[in-house]
Amino acid sequence: MQMGIKFGTDGWRDVLAEGFTFANVAHVAAAHARYLTAHGGKTVVVGYDTRFLGARFAHLTATVMAQHGLNVWLSQSFLPTPVVSFATRHLGAAGGTMITASHNPPEYNGYKLKGSYGGSATPEIVQQVEAQLSGADQSGSQTPHGQITPFDGRRSYFESLDRLLDLDTLRNYRGVLYHDAMGGAGCGWLEAYAQHARLDVEIRPLHGQPDPQFYGVNPEPIPQNLEALMSVMAAQEGLTFGTATDGDADRLGIVVAGGTFFNSHQIFAVLLKHLHGKGLRGRIVKTVSTSRIVELLAAHLGLEVTETPIGFKYITDAFLEGEQDPARAVLMGGEESGGLGVQGHIPERDGLLNSLLLLEAVATSGRSLPELFREIEVLTDFSHTYDRVDLRMSEDFDKTSALSDVGSWTDIAGWKVQDVNGRDGVKLLLEGGAWILVRASGTEPLLRIYVEAGSPATLQILLDEVVRRVRN
Repeated sequence: MQMGIKFGTDGWRDVLAEGFTFANVAHVAAAHARYLTAHGGKTVVVGYDTRFLGARFAHLTATVMAQHGLNVWLSQSFLPTPVVSFATRHLGAAGGTMITASHNPPEYNGYKLKGSYGGSATPEIVQQVEAQLSGADQSGSQTPHGQITPFDGRRSYFESLDRLLDLDTLRNYRGVLYHDAMGGAGCGWLEAYAQHARLDVEIRPLHGQPDPQFYGVNPEPIPQNLEALMSVMAAQEGLTFGTATDGDADRLGIVVAGGTFFNSHQIFAVLLKHLHGKGLRGRIVKTVSTSRIVELLAAHLGLEVTETPIGFKYITDAFLEGEQDPARAVLMGGEESGGLGVQGHIPERDGLLNSLLLLEAVATSGRSLPELFREIEVLTDFSHTYDRVDLRMSEDFDKTSALSDVGSWTDIAGWKVQDVNGRDGVKLLLEGGAWILVRASGTEPLLRIYVEAGSPATLQILLDEVVRRVRN
C-alpha cells in the first residue's frame, strides 16, 4: 500500500500535493479497477467537481481504468456528485468514481466510490477496494484495452427530475429562488434545469462561477460560510428563499427571507410532510443526531421510523433494502449534516433535487418555509431548538472513558435521564423530551455534542452543563 492512503466511509480524501498526488490517485484508480474487473465489471463512470486539477485527476483515473480493461464514461466537465451517481445507475456501469472532497476545505481533494446502484459504496465495497491497494499497478500492457467515452449526463438526469417533480405547479410559480453554489459543482445547474423544464421561477445565483478556492470559505452550507447569502436574504420577504449547495452539490442549506438560517431538521420535516402530501409512502430513516420532530411527524402521519448511526451509508443500505423488499420501502432518509435522499430517485443525497422539492412545497402551499415548519410544530406539539458544538480535547484524551462517564449520568442540570441510546456515541433522553448526544471523532481528539430542547433557554442550560462535565 502506498504511504498515507487511508480510506474513509466512502473513499479517500487527502491534502493536495501532500497525500493527494497523481501517483497516489493512479494507485487508487488501479485498485478500484482491479476490484471492478474481479467482480465482472465492464464499465465505470468518472466525474469530478470544481477543485484544483479535478479534470486532470479524473482523466488520469479514466486512463488507468481503461488500461485495466474497463470502458470508461468520463465527464466532459465538472458534475455534481448526485449526477455521477445517477449516471452510474442509468448507464448500467459496475461502479463510479467522483473526484471530490465534498465540503472539505479547498486544499483537499478526494476519490469517492460509487456503487452500481447509484449511491455511495457500501462499507464492504470500500474495504475490498482498499484491500486491492497492495496489488501491482501495471495492467500488463501500456496500450489501453478499454475505451474512454466523454459524457455529459445532464439530459438524462434532468429527465429523471421531471418525473419526480410537479412541473405544472412549478411552471405556475412566478417567484425568485436564490442559489449559492459556493463555487462548487452546483454552479449553473438549477438555472439550467429551470430552462430545461420551462419554469418561470427566477434563479438568482451567488458564487455561481466555479472557483477552486470556493470564494474564501469552506464549501459547507452552514451559517458561518453563508454570510453573503444571509446578507442578500435579509432584504427579502414573503415566500422567497435561498438554497446553498456544498462543494459537490449533494448537500444543501437554506436561508429564508429575513436572513435566517433554516436548518437541516426543518428541511427534513418540511420535505417529509410535502412528499406525504403528494401521496408517497414508506419508512422514514433518520440518523441518531436528527431532531425528534421528524419521528413525531412520522408518527402523526402513520409512518414507520428507522434510526441509524451517523453516516449516509446506513441510509443507503435502507434504500437498497427497500428496493429488494417493497414492504421495507423508504420514503425519505436524512442526516443532520443536510444530506437527504427521497423515494423514486437514487439512494443518494441530492442538494439540487431537494432544493427544487422545497420550491415545489412553497409553490404548492403558497406558504413560506418557516410557515410550513411552524404548522408541523403545531401538529406535533413540539418546539424545535437544536445546537451542536465540537470540543477539541487534549491529544491524550481518553474517548472511551469519557463516553462511559456520560452513559452513567442520571440527570443533567436537574433534568432526569429516562433512557440511554448507544447506537452511535451516547444519547441521553431526558424528561420533557429534551436529549443530548455525545460522540467522539474517530480521527481527531474531538467530542461532538448535540442538544435538542423545547426552548432556547433550556437548550443553553443543557449545553453548558454537558460541556462543563466532559471538560472536568
